[in-house]
Amino acid sequence: MQRVRSSHVDNSRDAVLGGVRKRALGDFTTDRRVLILIAMSLVIGTGGALAAWLLIELIALVTNVVWFGRLDAAPTSLADAARTPWMVAIPALGGLVIGVMARFGSEKIRGHGIPEAIEAILIGGSRMSAKVAVLKPISSAISIGTGGPFGAEGPIIMTGGAIGSLFAQFFHLSAAERKTLLVAGAAAGMTAIFGTPIAAVLLAVELLLFEWRPRSFIPVAAAVVTAFCWRPLLFGTGPLFPFADDPALPWWGLIACVGLGSLAGMLSGLLTKLLYTLEDAFERLPIHWMWWPALGGLVVGLGGLIEPRALGVGYDVIGDLLTGHLVAQAVLILLLVKAAIWLVALSSGTSGGVLAPLLILGGAMGWLVGLVLPGAPGFWALLGMAAMLGGTMRAPLTGALFAVELTGDVHALAPLLAATVAAYAVTVLLMKRSILTEKIARRGQHITREYGIDPYELTRVSEVMVREVDVLDASLSIEEAVTAIEAGRHHAYPVVDRQRRPIGIVTRGDALRWKAEGGHAAECLEERISDASLAVAHPDDVVARVLDIMLAAGQGRVPVADPMTGALVGLVTRRDLLQVRATFVRSERQRDAYFVHRRIRRARRRYQARRRILSADAPGR
Repeated sequence: MQRVRSSHVDNSRDAVLGGVRKRALGDFTTDRRVLILIAMSLVIGTGGALAAWLLIELIALVTNVVWFGRLDAAPTSLADAARTPWMVAIPALGGLVIGVMARFGSEKIRGHGIPEAIEAILIGGSRMSAKVAVLKPISSAISIGTGGPFGAEGPIIMTGGAIGSLFAQFFHLSAAERKTLLVAGAAAGMTAIFGTPIAAVLLAVELLLFEWRPRSFIPVAAAVVTAFCWRPLLFGTGPLFPFADDPALPWWGLIACVGLGSLAGMLSGLLTKLLYTLEDAFERLPIHWMWWPALGGLVVGLGGLIEPRALGVGYDVIGDLLTGHLVAQAVLILLLVKAAIWLVALSSGTSGGVLAPLLILGGAMGWLVGLVLPGAPGFWALLGMAAMLGGTMRAPLTGALFAVELTGDVHALAPLLAATVAAYAVTVLLMKRSILTEKIARRGQHITREYGIDPYELTRVSEVMVREVDVLDASLSIEEAVTAIEAGRHHAYPVVDRQRRPIGIVTRGDALRWKAEGGHAAECLEERISDASLAVAHPDDVVARVLDIMLAAGQGRVPVADPMTGALVGLVTRRDLLQVRATFVRSERQRDAYFVHRRIRRARRRYQARRRILSADAPGR
């Protein structure tokens, strides 16, 4: 039973009902607290940029030490590495070290980082441990430096996210605010490495935030801009892969871009399927997962004997694909070897990213297809890179803008958009999960990446409330109230005073208890319910507020009162809230053609009704 002290309209009580503070309705819910998050994002953006620089330096240092025997952090290519048995042993030893680190340090360092970041956001309250912040860049540097065919972006997304999460945990913040700072660190790290601030923000929106709100968007953008300001001091200026070659495409040029994107989408689906098939094969091995990265390293080393340029990050390969400094046979071998060793290494649970390998694989595929299309192969390699990235990660806007910012070639935006959206459409239709979310789904979690406006935020209480409400008068005796409840047809009844203001809710359970206790027959109903507060809603409130009141006050029914007089004007139950969802579902599924002749519509409805009757009678025949 719900109770109230008084039902008089009180401005102070009107602001907070049922423990839920009323907010002014508007386009956004963001308040001044976002300024605090922006200030924190400036610190996190700096931390993400420095972490990115440290990771790149560690990768170069490990590469030079193990492959060339020199203590140097200068960038180098593994194309010059000697093809000896040592080339097979180095990746295997690197995998062994990572397996030991994962088993005795933190299992979170396994994989390419983005699924782990998503999992921390959706399941872990956006709390990440200091172990991850330390061990992830070290393990990734070892993995990539010893020949692992990965990029640095996945690890830095995980590391930057850990920095943002750790910083947030020093303050009294909600899980949603911690998520914002975690994603701010991840996006800042990606910006520092690639110099792609807009793509980093889009990646945050399309993959990590699971929302589009100023509360999260603005702090993430602040962190990204901060990291971009640090980039000239840490990495230099200008696009990472300067490129400008926009051919005069014929009238069917954009159709060719769509075709290339569709091909990239099919290749993406094949790679995703092969990755998890190999991961299942590793799961069936009769040895502990600690040894799997070493086995994957052996395959990586064997691939390196065939094509050394398939090892490591491969940024030099991306540059050569764009400029066309390759021959068809070399590109084909690179595509096959890179795909094979990347799939085996990633499925073995080692540490590394997916963006750079996807760029290389998509670029090689686009380069080969471009041999028979107008323009230089480098242009089609660029489209293949963007399409592979956008389709595999289900982030088409990120893929298109990422390619533009990487190369500085803004004139290719329309072909890039056509290719990435085509790849995105193919992968969405072919696969229920992406390469990022399949791993999370296999751990028993379900996520959805379709964002939409909450229908409960669009609907007013006046649209769903019951207006004709059966009530109990507060002046009734307990005996009269019990009799009325037993004779009535509802589970609960609002209790109103002489001015018809709600002062409580009485349920059948209350009536049964009073009847069993006895001794209350002559007691006035108002006396039994005059020592607690009742949460009410107003007709102009949105239905989402009613949901909040129900959760906070533990009420299954919320009276609706006139905001001026406090008089009862309606009642909202959980059943009424379900109607909002039903209306939304109908808008998604019900299909009508309004420009069809009226007689045709009536005939179609009669035919559909006859089919439903026949279907209902069929089981009894």
